[in-house]
Amino acid sequence: MGNYYSEENHGPHEYLDLGDFELTGGITLPNAKLAYKTRGTLNEAKDNAVLFPHMWSGTSASMEIFVGEGRPLDPSRYFVIFPGQFANGFSSSPSNTPPPFNGGAFPHVTIADDVRAQHRLVTEVFGIQRLELVLGWSMGAEQTYEWAVRYPDMVKRALPFAGTARTTAHDYLFVRSHEDALKSDPAWNGGFYKDQSDVHVGLRRHAQIWSVMGLCPEFYNSEAYRAYGFSSLEDFLHRFWENYFAPMDPNNLIWMGWKWRHGDVSLHTGGDLADALGRITAKTYVVPFSRDMFFPPDDCEAEQRLIPNSEFRVVDSLWAHFAMFCLADRDREQIDRCIDDLLKEHVD
Repeated sequence: MGNYYSEENHGPHEYLDLGDFELTGGITLPNAKLAYKTRGTLNEAKDNAVLFPHMWSGTSASMEIFVGEGRPLDPSRYFVIFPGQFANGFSSSPSNTPPPFNGGAFPHVTIADDVRAQHRLVTEVFGIQRLELVLGWSMGAEQTYEWAVRYPDMVKRALPFAGTARTTAHDYLFVRSHEDALKSDPAWNGGFYKDQSDVHVGLRRHAQIWSVMGLCPEFYNSEAYRAYGFSSLEDFLHRFWENYFAPMDPNNLIWMGWKWRHGDVSLHTGGDLADALGRITAKTYVVPFSRDMFFPPDDCEAEQRLIPNSEFRVVDSLWAHFAMFCLADRDREQIDRCIDDLLKEHVD
């Protein structure tokens, strides 16, 4: 199988050399790099920048589907930066780092590490002092919250889709279970396999867990998958879920998963989530997806109530957590409306 993490598959990237980058956990990652993509042009005033970090399992290319002429993120108006998180296969990752931190020896990285690296990209490479909008889905939402809490003066607007500022206990257990599904394959070998396809049994088990939690009972009970070209439940499992994960690197997924389940902005405030979220000065829309079993709307609303100058909206979709894939036109329309409305909000 060819290299999934290639520019042939994901388009051209640029790279920021971070040098010897000290991680939150105390390990220094030598010759660290941050991959990124951009769309649009940064204006002379540098006041048209949007930062759009991606989700778990994704790359900088994943959220490019939201940029387009006539869309809220119109590249003729906004300069959109798509940073790649650590362990995504392009930025420094288990799959591309030489010894001593190759494969299963890659150090744990955190949401804070991602955002600190992104801050260097935004300020040192582009000279941007304030972002018009930071937005993201799932782990992208975790990064959005980290930005809004860590650098409140830099974020004018924040839009976390289907994600929380602090990982809940239920979500933590789910993420650990899908990590363990990958590790359960003997071919994983502590993270030191020869080729990612050697761990195909683990990747299939992992896909099955996602098939249960990623969508909702109504989706399956109504056989909604048939409207998207899948002939049966088994066909959907193989051609949607297994097909999505099959080419990915197991270690990359595991290390991003560890980062996901340890996401917590209250680390800034000694565990006080209300204090942490109270630091946010951005105009914020908190937008969960209905039927999402990872980040249920009630969990998201509980956090929204702690954020000054915030609003709560819900995107209604049978695709549950995966509404952000916009496989249904209605999902794209609802998400675009949220982005458009927030960008139109006056913020000093």
